Amino acid sequence: MWIANNWKDYEVLDTSNGEKLERWGEYNLVRPDPQVIWNTPHDHKGWKKKNGHYHRSAKGGGEWEFFNLPNEWTIGYELGGTTGVADNQLTFHLKPFSFKHTGLFPEQATNWDWFSGLIREAKTNRPADKPIKVLNLFAYTGGATLAAAKAGATVTHVDASKGMVGWAKENAVSSGLGDAPIRWLVDDCVKFVEREIRRGNKYDGIIMDPPSYGRGPKGEIWKIEESIWPFIELTTQILADDALFFLINSYTTGLQPAVLSYMMNTAIVKRFGGHVEANEIGLPVSGNGLVLPCGASGRWVGEQK
Repeated sequence: MWIANNWKDYEVLDTSNGEKLERWGEYNLVRPDPQVIWNTPHDHKGWKKKNGHYHRSAKGGGEWEFFNLPNEWTIGYELGGTTGVADNQLTFHLKPFSFKHTGLFPEQATNWDWFSGLIREAKTNRPADKPIKVLNLFAYTGGATLAAAKAGATVTHVDASKGMVGWAKENAVSSGLGDAPIRWLVDDCVKFVEREIRRGNKYDGIIMDPPSYGRGPKGEIWKIEESIWPFIELTTQILADDALFFLINSYTTGLQPAVLSYMMNTAIVKRFGGHVEANEIGLPVSGNGLVLPCGASGRWVGEQK
């Protein structure tokens, strides 16, 4: 399992009875988590000192209950677990909104550390006039975009939600990346990739974090079980011949690491070489020393010539 264990401003304090207790900076939140099927004692004092609690409804959805929680606050992350290095500092704006989310998936930090290291290494071996181009699809509030930009990449950020793209821009400014070479696009990811194929554009790194279900700006329907395989095949057409990496992340139960590995080996390795690794990703639980699983990721690394 790949574990996001370099956080200082975030931690999972405890888990029990379908919920996780998390510290986001100075504030404790209780949110539902379908992985937490155990019912253990609520011994951690944080359960009684929560600032927000998302209550899931039996009819679907749910609502927040707040206890002295601001409308918005920020937390930081240092890429690679480094300390005091300005070029590694990321800052994220958080705010609780519908469907239990806060605007950040902390477990993804293990992937940020991984590909930012590849980008930094590649920059030392490439001419200054040859930028490392990274495409972030289903890019949400920009965690992966910021990590790639901090490492020195030129990034194209694509998400179907105008609000999420705006939020990502705020995170970029707070992270000192307001003037970074990031292209912000509100677009349907499939249609964007189709246009990039026609334009002949290529990318050195591709990141995708597709939802289980979603709709594009013009009502385009995305169902991951039906859409992910043809989309991977499509996206390989804009992968550069000497590309660095390809990352797929999934929170969908059916897309286990072995499934991601099979698809990526079939679609990418047969054409570009390189190798694939796939694994669960997780977050350490500080209260008991265990690890909370948080989905799966597949990573392809190209053969550098």
